[in-house]
Amino acid sequence: MPEEDLVDIKFRLYDGSDIGPFRYSATSTVDMLKQRIVSDWPKGKTVVPKAVNEVKLISSGKILENDKTVGQCKVPFGEVAGGIIIMHVVVQPSLAKTKTEKKIDDSPRKTVCSCSIL
Repeated sequence: MPEEDLVDIKFRLYDGSDIGPFRYSATSTVDMLKQRIVSDWPKGKTVVPKAVNEVKLISSGKILENDKTVGQCKVPFGEVAGGIIIMHVVVQPSLAKTKTEKKIDDSPRKTVCSCSIL
């Protein structure tokens, strides 16, 4: 594999700590990067992704799509001569569970009348 087909990427976490840098092929997908992040997540962090779909990668202000390759995403990164690309990692837990809990909590409040007649 030629040297120019490899990209060095470092992942910056919410607290400013880093994972990496790692060297990836231009054909690696964003989903593969996310799998690496979940498997190499540092111990002792307060926020821990439970699944790959909870991880969002952001580079140059853009959320990267899972099916895109590093080579396809390289245009927004710009050309960094011999540099390391830093991607920000955001953990966004699944919202399905919290939405159902919220509906259960709101139900009793809607049935109570708060009118006052003076």
